[in-house]
Amino acid sequence: MNIAKENEIQDVAREILADYEQGRPIDRREVSTQIDEKIVVGVVQKLLRILFPGYYRKKTYSPHDDERNLSFFIEEIEFQLTRQIAGVLRGQPDYEDADEPTVRREALRLVLAFLHRIPALREMVNSDLEAAFDGDPAAKSMEEIVLAYPGLLAITIYRIAHELFLLHVPLIPRMMTEYAHGRTGVDIHPGASIGRYFFIDHATGVVIGETSVIGEHVKIYQGVTIGALSTRGGQKLKGVKRHPTIEDNVTIYSGASILGGETVIGRNSVIGGNSFITRPIKPNTRVSIKNQELQIDERDGETFCERDIEPGAWFYTI
Repeated sequence: MNIAKENEIQDVAREILADYEQGRPIDRREVSTQIDEKIVVGVVQKLLRILFPGYYRKKTYSPHDDERNLSFFIEEIEFQLTRQIAGVLRGQPDYEDADEPTVRREALRLVLAFLHRIPALREMVNSDLEAAFDGDPAAKSMEEIVLAYPGLLAITIYRIAHELFLLHVPLIPRMMTEYAHGRTGVDIHPGASIGRYFFIDHATGVVIGETSVIGEHVKIYQGVTIGALSTRGGQKLKGVKRHPTIEDNVTIYSGASILGGETVIGRNSVIGGNSFITRPIKPNTRVSIKNQELQIDERDGETFCERDIEPGAWFYTI
């Protein structure tokens, strides 16, 4: 490198270092509280192997001593997750003055509490697997769903993250669901409450917000948003229910947007595709877009118009 270029690079480095001294959130350089994204993702992948032992487990795994092998595997998860949780706790106001042993003990307590929840977590995931198989005639086997359905993967990682969220673990649950978001296109906040037997068909483009409450036996399709109305209030709305409630046995078709904390979709309802809903819907209701017109221009120049959805007395139209 010539001297002129080297000097200019050093000048740039000094300018950036000087910019770091402004004290903004972006200027933080403390590495002791930095979370390792690769380790968090690795923990998720290891947990998937525990949740689905016959699907994600390595072929070299020996079945002759399950307890010993599983204990070793859980110990590895405990060690990695405890270190990451300890790191994130150090950045919290409640632990600013805590010594290192205190932070480590609390991180370990949280991890052990989470690990004890795995059997109950597996029961929920098994119900989601059954929902996917029962709800999709294209599914040829349970194995196909576990290994090839992005909806089940996104829901499973959400359920892992949700358990940590309930234990008030900061940041890490959100990192886990963002990993799922990147893999599947499904964005479920770990704070959402979702009942058993949940199925997202085709996945991709689904958004479920933090304060959403979803009941049991709910099925949604791609492109559905269960979100908030305008959030211009920002941090002032923290802790306020901003997202809808979806009661049991509801089906929501593709492209529907259901918004607002006061919006409740009553049980046994069906929400048609591309619906935009910001008010409560009574139980046992079907919602559709009324009289949407489809225009077809054929090559001979003749134009046909027809209705996408025939209006019926059982539709609640919006």
